Amino acid sequence: MKKILVLHIDETIRTTIGTMLEQDEFALTWALDTGQALNEIRALKPQLLLIDLPLAGMSAVELCLQLRASNMQTPIIVLGFDGDEMNKILLLEAGIDDFLVKPYSTRELLARIRALLRRTLLNRGRTLRFGDVEIGPERRIIARHGNEVSLTPCEYNLLLFFVQNADRALTRDALLNSVWGYDQYPNTRTVDAHVSKLRYKFESDPSAPRHFRTIHGVGYRFVM
Repeated sequence: MKKILVLHIDETIRTTIGTMLEQDEFALTWALDTGQALNEIRALKPQLLLIDLPLAGMSAVELCLQLRASNMQTPIIVLGFDGDEMNKILLLEAGIDDFLVKPYSTRELLARIRALLRRTLLNRGRTLRFGDVEIGPERRIIARHGNEVSLTPCEYNLLLFFVQNADRALTRDALLNSVWGYDQYPNTRTVDAHVSKLRYKFESDPSAPRHFRTIHGVGYRFVM
């Protein structure tokens, strides 16, 4: 039975998603503030953390940064409001895996939870390789020539998405939606900026990339 920790302050969430998840045979633990959530994460080691905004205690961004800095790789889904675009961006940069806008369909939430858990299980224990680069998804460690490479959460998520979708033509919008978690962004050059950083870190010659290739008028293709 998969364990999910739900961090919330709104009691109505227990009767909406709580009943649905328990009927789907998830074991739920509830935390009312970030301090309690940190204790529960260390004690229970849940398979997924579900954060319902707003929070009591530290901000969700601070919580996620603290968890990722401590190498806690538990998948994180945040439930929030559509109006706070900047907070959504900061959360994605802080390392969350998905963001679902309120009001949402409980069926969609369940589908996203299942999909995220499947991806996590698929990557567990596998070492992915391309060129002289090794990726350890379970520990989120990237090494080149045997030396660890430091990546931001978004750089890591983009790299992993490229590797898992090798040889596919990927539009900038598709990358934004899949990696950053939403369809629209004020400037799609954010993808170009992150691809440039990956080229600098992983290409022998960033000006003539072998792996992160541009498809003019479309987006990018990753070649193993």
